[in-house]
Amino acid sequence: MKSDHRHELKTNELADWLTHLPEWAKQNRTNIMAVAAILVVAVIVYFWSFYRREVVSVRNQERLTLLATQVPQRINEAMRAAAQNSDQSLALAALGDDLKDFADDLSNDNMAALALIKRGETIRAELHLRLAEANREEVAAQIAKAQASYQQALDRKPSSPALTAAAQFGLGLCEEELGNFDKAAEIYRAVAQKSDYAGTVAQAAAEYRLKIMDDFKTPVSFQSAPPQPEVSMTPQATTPTIQIQPGDANAPTVIEVPNNPNLEPAPTAPAQTAPAPTPVDPPTAVETNKPADGQ
Repeated sequence: MKSDHRHELKTNELADWLTHLPEWAKQNRTNIMAVAAILVVAVIVYFWSFYRREVVSVRNQERLTLLATQVPQRINEAMRAAAQNSDQSLALAALGDDLKDFADDLSNDNMAALALIKRGETIRAELHLRLAEANREEVAAQIAKAQASYQQALDRKPSSPALTAAAQFGLGLCEEELGNFDKAAEIYRAVAQKSDYAGTVAQAAAEYRLKIMDDFKTPVSFQSAPPQPEVSMTPQATTPTIQIQPGDANAPTVIEVPNNPNLEPAPTAPAQTAPAPTPVDPPTAVETNKPADGQ
């Protein structure tokens, strides 16, 4: 009886709550709308985060890979063009601008740092691959842009030690190109000695620059090439030279073979001085045991 009574009470309470639900909803309409809005926003944020993480991130990685691989390609193209007296350094400058715009739109610090490091590389390469020689002011301005790009990469505080080491190494290269060898050596030494950078490419490069940097402190001057003789474009006919050997040089020697193969050939002199050899008749057989006349 008690269980039946409890079940009856619960049924009455549920029926009573359903009966008063419209009135309760009308009284708490504002709160209900606020909770519903919060739930909708939470769902939207969740799906946007998923989309951003899975779709946008993959798209950005593809874009960064494309831009990063274009850096060595453009440098090689500019080097080949410079060898043919053609200037393609402006293509490197345009690529650097694309890398900067891409980095500014990224929320991923590691990808942004890599894009800025690559931009610094293109800025320095564009300076060296110009056909027109840059003056001191132009060099300083261009290197300042590269330094700013490397510093922006450090300011993004990437979690990858390899990226941090690469950005610092780039700053060392900038100091070296400005002629500040002591400052460059200080940066290289810090990168080479920091344990967090162990095994990174930048640390190995910094150690190598410390070994060879003294070779670049002394300016290198090239002597002018000696004047080359003028070469006539009209082909000159050459007269063949014929060398005639003396008459007795390498003259063939004629050896006559006797009729009798059992006899040794007589020695002969050179053909031009010795007379023709006389043929030798075979010897006549001598009769033996011939009886005397009349016997």
